[in-house]
Amino acid sequence: MNILNIEYEKYKLKNDLEVILYRDNSLPLVASNIWYKVGSANEKRGKTGIAHLFEHMMFQGSEHVRKEMHFKFIQEAGGSLNGSTSFDRTNYYEKVPSNFLELILWLESDRMGYFLPALTQEKLDNQIGVVKNERLERYDNQPYGLAWEILLSNLFPEEHSYSWPTIGYLPDITSYTLEDVSSFFTNYYSPSNAALVIAGDFETSKAKELIEKYFGSIPGNNHAVRKKTDLPALKENILLTHKDKVQLERIYLAWHSDIAYSGDDAELDILSDILSGSKNSRLYKNLVFDKEFAQDISAYQFSGKFAGFFFIVATAKPGIKLNKLKDEIFNELDKIRKEGITSKELLKSKNGIKSSFVFSIQNIDALADQINSYNFFLNEPNSFNFDLKRYEDVQNEGIKRAADKYLTKPYVELHVIPNS
Repeated sequence: MNILNIEYEKYKLKNDLEVILYRDNSLPLVASNIWYKVGSANEKRGKTGIAHLFEHMMFQGSEHVRKEMHFKFIQEAGGSLNGSTSFDRTNYYEKVPSNFLELILWLESDRMGYFLPALTQEKLDNQIGVVKNERLERYDNQPYGLAWEILLSNLFPEEHSYSWPTIGYLPDITSYTLEDVSSFFTNYYSPSNAALVIAGDFETSKAKELIEKYFGSIPGNNHAVRKKTDLPALKENILLTHKDKVQLERIYLAWHSDIAYSGDDAELDILSDILSGSKNSRLYKNLVFDKEFAQDISAYQFSGKFAGFFFIVATAKPGIKLNKLKDEIFNELDKIRKEGITSKELLKSKNGIKSSFVFSIQNIDALADQINSYNFFLNEPNSFNFDLKRYEDVQNEGIKRAADKYLTKPYVELHVIPNS
């Protein structure tokens, strides 16, 4: 299999900033993608949400770039940009016409090296308000919006860094001070805790010269890499009920599973697809179409750096009890554990995953992010064929083994019901 095999150059500056260059001159576009190795997993109880808050703060200007001008410069150049925060990392990315490479390097280096001189209480208060409203809109005031954090806080022990949502808890979000934000920046937003990918249409020698010019003088801080923690395990099933402003009841089932790119990660991905990935998938066809017990149903394998979890979510149709949905779900899981899946199902899932993967990296900015992801998790930016081969190698026995290994263990069961 040789669907995608890239040639790249990877090196470090003297301040330990990791740089990965990938040239593709097919279109006059260039992408910058930087991953800081910090996410909500680096937080602690009582101080949740600061990684996500800080993502917002990084667009509030730096010493030489006024507030909101980062957006203005990129958009006026005909480019696009954004950022995101997860449990494990925070990333920032831009895509512009290739003659604007120097612009994006200047912008990213200025906020890496010169964020603190421009930090003000007014900016912090403004973004605390923005994140507070985001939290209220997407979680507290959204139907089923609190289910995710209820699951996390019960699936993981209190001290585990995946036991709270990335956005954080409202009292924590509103409590942050300038000192908190300054300390967070000093600890984590350092060249030695970051990886920069430049992908697209550029001249290698010129790109190296510009990267050294803009990033080379920023001091690193030798930030210690966060060590992996022991994988958690539940001792017994946990049944929870949450009343919410909803019309239809919904059941969530969550089990501990494997971490990113490890032994059973691909098998569980394929299992989730076979269960709910299409209208002809097992749970969707059985419960939504044939028996009409469910309004919708989905299964998903989440795998992070420090833990993974597999979950199934189903919304009941009016008059259908959640226990009926649960029984049908477990009947299907038991059938797969004992009998496995068909060769047709396996081939269809593999082909779907492969085509979706290849389609997803057609854009140079998405490709740059995937390169950074492989570098972060696997320390090998050119892991495209390795990644695809994981799925190609999955067999029926592996699906049965993974289902038996993880989905027979204790789990969290959450019922969200109308509060009337």
